[in-house]
Amino acid sequence: PPTVPPPPGPPARGSLSLHRAYLRSLLGLLRLGQLALGAAFWVTVAAHKYEGAAHFALFAAVLVWLLTLALFGLSLLGRWELVPWLGSRWLLTNLVHDLALGVGLYAAATGIMGHKAKQRSFCNLPGYSQHCLYSAYLSASICGGITAWLYLFSGLYCLSRRCQNQRDII
Repeated sequence: PPTVPPPPGPPARGSLSLHRAYLRSLLGLLRLGQLALGAAFWVTVAAHKYEGAAHFALFAAVLVWLLTLALFGLSLLGRWELVPWLGSRWLLTNLVHDLALGVGLYAAATGIMGHKAKQRSFCNLPGYSQHCLYSAYLSASICGGITAWLYLFSGLYCLSRRCQNQRDII
């Protein structure tokens, strides 16, 4: 019997390579800072005893950090078109992520950790012999605040590009 040729496969994709222009761009550098300070925030909280609202702060920080890592990885590899529906709107996706999730959740997490640091400020006195979480909560609050500002800057950068009718992130 005659043989039927196999169906055509998916179109060949180029090899993976780093999108170096993105890595050197303002948005790429801001993403690196967000990832570094975001990791410092949640590692500081997770490494110490925490309770109550700090659970939400840790959840928010890890969620935003993981989403930022995904955005960074896809942008660095230049593969955002692989994301259904969002890939064609990559600049808008970055804008919403930065302003809604990044700024919103990190500002809330920073407020929570700042409040917890204020509650523990009594143990910062010399001669206090118990284990004190004040410095850990204060460190997390500072990292979270700086990270929220970095998200605000990257969101404003994406917004300015969008207002200039540009569709690409760099």
